[in-house]
Amino acid sequence: MFFKLTFAERSEFGVRWYLAYALSYRDVEELMCERGYPVDHNTVNRWVIDYSPQLETAFQKKKKRVGTRRQCKYLNNIIEQAHRFIKRITRPMLGFKNLACAQAALARIELVRMLKKRQIKRIAGDYTSPADLFYALAR
Repeated sequence: MFFKLTFAERSEFGVRWYLAYALSYRDVEELMCERGYPVDHNTVNRWVIDYSPQLETAFQKKKKRVGTRRQCKYLNNIIEQAHRFIKRITRPMLGFKNLACAQAALARIELVRMLKKRQIKRIAGDYTSPADLFYALAR
């Protein structure tokens, strides 16, 4: 299946793997090479920086409106708990080189997290998994 994909589809795989799982660019490079597509980790970095804004724009157009929450004495704890998964993914990334890359990566990691939590309006087609939703936004 992987060998019959176009360049754009392969790059989507690389971007999704990096944003959805606790992987470094070198881990994604290794996964791509194992599947017969040799790519450098810097290329994966460029893919994340280049393709992620398009995904963010597509997601914002289809995002569900957030309802109002009642005030909670422990609201800060709820917010911090929501960031626990983001921290788990960013830990093995070995840090960010500059602020722009950090902002781009963190925003898109949160986007993937929102897809997993189904915080998106229905889009045409039957998408059952977060990966399917991700690829539908990428097209």
